[in-house]
Amino acid sequence: MERIQMGDVRLEMLTAGAGPPLLFLHGEDYFAQHQEFFDRLARHWQVVVPRHPGFGDSGRPDGFRTVHDLAYLYLDLLERRDFGNVTLAGASLGGWIALEMCVRCCAAIDRLVLIGSLGVKFGGREEREIADIYALPGDELLRRAFFDPQRFAPDYSRLDDDEATAVARDRQAAALYGWRPYMHDPGLRQWLHRVRVPSLVIWGENDGIVAPDYGRKLCRSLPDAHFEPIPEAGHYPQIERPNEITNAIERFARAEVL
Repeated sequence: MERIQMGDVRLEMLTAGAGPPLLFLHGEDYFAQHQEFFDRLARHWQVVVPRHPGFGDSGRPDGFRTVHDLAYLYLDLLERRDFGNVTLAGASLGGWIALEMCVRCCAAIDRLVLIGSLGVKFGGREEREIADIYALPGDELLRRAFFDPQRFAPDYSRLDDDEATAVARDRQAAALYGWRPYMHDPGLRQWLHRVRVPSLVIWGENDGIVAPDYGRKLCRSLPDAHFEPIPEAGHYPQIERPNEITNAIERFARAEVL
């Protein structure tokens, strides 16, 4: 991990591998679960993974309170670090941030990958499309999040104090950014036509947090998108099926789909 200064924000950032740049925006829970996925990505790309302000050891200035703030921060990051054109990938909350970036500016973004993305409202005001992760009992949350929770769900009881504190800090930050309204931007849907880059929408077929039908609606709302369902995977297919997700992104980057 390196630490970089972006204005008032001191970001913790993982950089690994060599090759074309891929900026990955992580989701809302337990960052350490992604290590195998990052290792696989790094075989093909220069992988850049910032920890969002308020997550990990990244500081959060008082002014950072919305996903919009995160989107502008990462657009600044693309400008200042001069990666060239990147593949932008985001999972869950990170997918929402990626969408907010793309409706604002795609100048430095070559392709977009969304994995179980949040952020868009398709149904009516009273229709629940994204499960309330803060209200669900712990066991049910894991059943919804993973196809095989016994194998892939983290055992939080085995974490040391520093790791447990980091998980709690991440969850607190996710709630700050996504609580009101819950995990979506009411105005985002009307601007999805501005996502003018080829897009790959990846979804676990057993996702109990955000159903695959939501992913298909999202795919249809983007100008140039392909939907790829992942069997035997829940809301975090990059954790349960890292090889399949890496291969899907690699095929997409080589324009074997779309």
